[in-house]
Amino acid sequence: MAGSTFGTLFRITTWGESHGPALGVVVDGCPAGIPLTTDYIQAFLDRRKPGQSKFTTARRESDTVEILSGVFEGYTTGTPISLVVRNNDQRSHDYSNIKDCYRPGHADYTFDKKYGLRDYRGGGRTSGRETIGRVAGGAVASRILECLRIKLTTYTKAIGPVSIPSDAYDYSVINENRLYMPNSEYAQQAAAYLEQCISDQDSSGGLIECIIEGMPAGVGEPVFDKLDASLAKAVMSIGAVKGVEIGDGFSVTSSKGSINNDSFISENGQVLKQTNHSGGILGGISDGSSIILRAAIKPTPSISQPQKTVNTAGENIEIAISGRHDPVIVPRAVVVVESMAAITLTDLLMQNMTSRIEYLKNIYL
Repeated sequence: MAGSTFGTLFRITTWGESHGPALGVVVDGCPAGIPLTTDYIQAFLDRRKPGQSKFTTARRESDTVEILSGVFEGYTTGTPISLVVRNNDQRSHDYSNIKDCYRPGHADYTFDKKYGLRDYRGGGRTSGRETIGRVAGGAVASRILECLRIKLTTYTKAIGPVSIPSDAYDYSVINENRLYMPNSEYAQQAAAYLEQCISDQDSSGGLIECIIEGMPAGVGEPVFDKLDASLAKAVMSIGAVKGVEIGDGFSVTSSKGSINNDSFISENGQVLKQTNHSGGILGGISDGSSIILRAAIKPTPSISQPQKTVNTAGENIEIAISGRHDPVIVPRAVVVVESMAAITLTDLLMQNMTSRIEYLKNIYL
C-alpha cells in the first residue's frame, strides 16, 4: 500500500491495523538534541485513546507508547524515531457477521475494488486506530514547534447543531470536559444532544478548530506546496474529515472584497493586520498572524439502526452494526487534527531554511 508516508524533510510513516498486534510510526528528519520522553508522547495519545467517556468507544486500550529508536538519555539523536503502541483489546469476532457486507459510510466496497481483498476486522488501515501513528508523530513535531515558540490550541467548536460562538471561548476549560469544548455550558448542551443520538441509535458530526500562534511570516511555498494547501491535504487525509476551512473559509462566498481584505498597518516598525479574514495565510505563505484552521468531521458511520446495503455476492440486504463504536468521532479527532497540522508546519519550516542565502550563511559561516 502506497501513501503511508507524509512530509518531505520531516517525514512520518505510519503502519499497523486496528486488529493487528500493534500500530506505530517511524519519524525521519527530526533534528538531534530535542528533549523527548514517553511521558510527553503519552499525553498526546491519552487525548485520543478510547474509553474516555460514554461518548467514545468502550474498547479498553491503554495505548501505551514505546520508543524503540532515535532517543538516547531523553534527547533525540537525529536518527529515525520508531514508536509503537500494542493492541490489547481486539474483538475481531464482532466483525465476523459483516465480513461479507459493505457497511454504509465505510471503505469496505472501495477497498475491495482497489485491492481485491480487505481486512474486515474494524476496517484495517481505514480504522480510526490508524491515527495512533499520526498522533505519536505529531507529538514529536509539537516538541520541535515548542522549541520555536509556536503554539497550537485545538478544540471542538461544534457538535451537531451545538456550535460555540467565537466570543464565548474559554480555553481554560477545554480539557475539563470530555468533548474538548472551550465552553462548559455548550459542552453540556452538546452532551445532551449526543445522549439523544445514542437513544436514537444514531451518531453525530461536528467541527474542530485549530489556532496556531507564533508562526513567523514567510513560511510556505507559493505554488503547489502552499501552506494552506499543505494543511488542507494533511487534515483531509484524516479518515473522518470531509471539509477544511482556512480563516473565513466558505463564508467568503457571501462576503465582499472591502470586508474580506485585511488592511495592513505599521506599528513600532512591525507590519500588522487589522483583521484576520485570511486566517494567517496570504498567497500560500504565512503572514505572521494567527493561522485559523477548521475541519468538518462526519458522523460515525457505524450505527445500530438497520441500514440497506449489498453483500459481496451482489445481493441486497439489511444490516444493523453492533460492537463498540463512538457515537461521535469529534472529541478524539481533536488531537489528530492538531498533530497533522504540527507535522505540516514542522516540515515547511525546515524547507523554508533554504529560501534565502542569508539563512544558510547564518548556519555555515
